[in-house]
Amino acid sequence: MVNNKLWIGSHVSFNKSEQLVASVNEAISYGANTFMFYTGAPQNTVRAEIDDFKTIDAMKLMKENGIDISKVIVHAPYIINLANRKNLDFGISFLKQELERCDQLGIRFLVLHPGSHVGLGIEEGLSSIIDGLNEVLKSYHGNTKILLETMAGKGSEMGSNFLELKQIINGVTYSNRLGVCLDTCHLNDAGYDLSDFDQVLEEFNQMIGCDKIGCIHINDSKNERGSHKDRHENIGFGTIGFENLMKIIYHPTLENIPKILETPYINGNYPPYKQEIEMIRNQKFDKNLLEKIISFYS
Repeated sequence: MVNNKLWIGSHVSFNKSEQLVASVNEAISYGANTFMFYTGAPQNTVRAEIDDFKTIDAMKLMKENGIDISKVIVHAPYIINLANRKNLDFGISFLKQELERCDQLGIRFLVLHPGSHVGLGIEEGLSSIIDGLNEVLKSYHGNTKILLETMAGKGSEMGSNFLELKQIINGVTYSNRLGVCLDTCHLNDAGYDLSDFDQVLEEFNQMIGCDKIGCIHINDSKNERGSHKDRHENIGFGTIGFENLMKIIYHPTLENIPKILETPYINGNYPPYKQEIEMIRNQKFDKNLLEKIISFYS
């Protein structure tokens, strides 16, 4: 029986023909009760018009299968970079469109990478993000909240520490429309010690407030803590480890927060999410998981 206190799912597809119906069906096939998707390709601006009839069908399907639409997440495309003032107008315009699409789909949370300053410097990057979010939110009156994702600090990425996220949130006039998406791989690669997650969460609460957490990306990491590389690993097979991830997933402070897997496909072909979700629900590490996934899809 599904434990509805554990909102667990993964990234799923959203295609032009079936749209949200395809996303829901994929999530159901994994035994998930939430999911995350892009409303179009993350690398370009091509977007199919939202089909409201498909959305209605998807809502019915979600209700029948215990998926709460308020726990479903959309991820903003990578091409939005509010930290680079040279492309700020484009980022503002496209982010507004994504928020409107979320509203049309009934989605409450949009995860956004804060952006990369691409050599312009941290202060300029922070200033550009704040200006961009202020411009977006002053004219947006929908119900979708933007969740700033914690980043690994690769290259000139912004948001790899809680202080930068705090500065962004404090600088935005409509900060009540902002939240945070924690990413476990990114936190590890940024230098946070997830073996002492209570301390990490306490630091976050002191600086930003746990009430701002709207989503958690659950990923193991291929890298040592503080590497700033951002390479996701399957649950329990990386440097964070299964037990540490279980403590995060089942932390009482985060009970009602949706947890989303972004772990890599096995051999580049096989989605691991059904088996990983089962393992997480059982709370017991299966060292033969990867072989079982290959066997399942072969």
